[in-house]
Amino acid sequence: MKASKNLFRLSVTGLILLVLIFMTTSCGPKEEEKAEAPAQPAVEKAETKEAAPPAMEKVLVFGRGGDSVGLDPAYETDGNSFMVCDNVFEALVFYADESTALEPGLAESWDISEDGKTYTFHLRQGVTFHDGTPMDANAVVFSIGRMMKEPNVKFLGEGFAIPAQERPPEYWVSMEMDDIVGSIEAVDEHTVVFNLKQVNAPFLANLGMDFADIISPTAFLKDPNEFIRNPVGTGPFKFAQWVKDDRIVLEKNTEYWDKAAGPYLDKVVFRSIPENSVRFLELKTGNIHICQFPNPQDIQMARQDANLILPTQPGMNIGYLSFNHTKEPWKSNVDLRKSIAYALNRKAIVDNLYQGLGQVARNPIPPTMWGYNESIPGYRYDPAMAKDYLKKAGYPGGEGLGEITLWSMPVPRPYNPDGVKIGEAMAADLAQVGIKAKVVTFEWGTYLKRQREQPDDMDLFQLGWTGDNGDPDNFLAVLFDGKASTSIRTQWINDAYHDLMVRGRETIDQDKRDAIYQEAQQIFFDEAPAIAVAHSTVIWPAQKSVKNFMLHPTGSVRLKNVDLDI
Repeated sequence: MKASKNLFRLSVTGLILLVLIFMTTSCGPKEEEKAEAPAQPAVEKAETKEAAPPAMEKVLVFGRGGDSVGLDPAYETDGNSFMVCDNVFEALVFYADESTALEPGLAESWDISEDGKTYTFHLRQGVTFHDGTPMDANAVVFSIGRMMKEPNVKFLGEGFAIPAQERPPEYWVSMEMDDIVGSIEAVDEHTVVFNLKQVNAPFLANLGMDFADIISPTAFLKDPNEFIRNPVGTGPFKFAQWVKDDRIVLEKNTEYWDKAAGPYLDKVVFRSIPENSVRFLELKTGNIHICQFPNPQDIQMARQDANLILPTQPGMNIGYLSFNHTKEPWKSNVDLRKSIAYALNRKAIVDNLYQGLGQVARNPIPPTMWGYNESIPGYRYDPAMAKDYLKKAGYPGGEGLGEITLWSMPVPRPYNPDGVKIGEAMAADLAQVGIKAKVVTFEWGTYLKRQREQPDDMDLFQLGWTGDNGDPDNFLAVLFDGKASTSIRTQWINDAYHDLMVRGRETIDQDKRDAIYQEAQQIFFDEAPAIAVAHSTVIWPAQKSVKNFMLHPTGSVRLKNVDLDI
């Protein structure tokens, strides 16, 4: 505008003079133009050209109910730890999307001997850990061999020194893997052989579980005590940061071996938001992308929100209430245990607290699993029956029993939307038959640690399970066969039940295994070592911008193929 005003002030003579000057300079030879300012136009263009805007990072925020306990898959047992491990580590075999069918993982193929006791795994070549070291046969031998009580391993060349265990690898121990795996050998750089002591039907499926993930031996041996906070695997995401009780941050592994698809996200943030309602509000306001374990009443709100989607999966899970079988009267008084079972109004709990997203359990395995015993009636809600059993147990009207403790989970899980509220409902039911129960809870890591110790101040406890591999053994043996190991959280000892668990693992024919597990469920019902409460339907609302997110029956959180519209 300033230039225009000056031009209007020029006289006619001045205008003519300007025109003449313009014509003179514009009609000169191009060679002279070049000679006078050879590089100026190009330089000016380079200086004034606007840079392309940087690509926006794709950062997915996953809202969950609690923090991880640790990030070494061999030593963890909780879902909040495994959901991070699912994206940092990988196993020899994978489970297919949305099922427990087996697929090649870090092993691209395998052979099984005719007698079922030798498994030879052929590893993928060119795979590296996040620290740049190779994923090879020695890494596999180290990763699995370190869990053996007395490692019987053979490395290729020098190999690695396996340090002494500072705590038992709970999954390995509870699944009696020392009684199954005889030796592990690196035959060559890309071939590993497992020699079993006995036939074990679920063995291959077990190797797809988190505890069998392959880790970087180099990273672990730098500081074994710190590996739980600085994990190094081969997965699609690398560990970046952990702010305790707040967030864990993963970054894309740009060197990931599977180039077929993903990872598409630049970062993943696992945020700990303990309150279900607050977590759902964070989803509604767009501060998180996926909301784990919303309150059941929030699901209907999510259905009405055009900005949200509802990934859904029938739960391969069980929520249960168990007893401290290391002390009396719970250890030997079956009538007292049955009194508790008949006193609980599980249907009211499911109706009011699961709100249509669960079903009352009859057995300790989900009804969608093979081996389920349809003939088991389950424990109905019957306060009169509960009082009769209480009297038979030697505690008429609760007299002489005193106040018992009912440990209730502090975090929501797929099988238990609100442990404390469910504990309060259970305590109210027990009060109706004369049993006084005090609801007790702790921080999640403390809860798991203390429960494993079977302390004298624990009478009843809530826990649950999401299946790892689709096999009944993974419920019936891992959760309830106390004779197998002191690490089993329900320390119920029953010889007949234990024998069935052993037979089930050593039998290859699935029809015969089916019959074995049905018989075991009958013993479970007759002895009431724990009370199966509910199976849940799992729904995790997500932002509509989240693409390709699928729930898995094992509860795994798999983000490799997930993308964000931004």
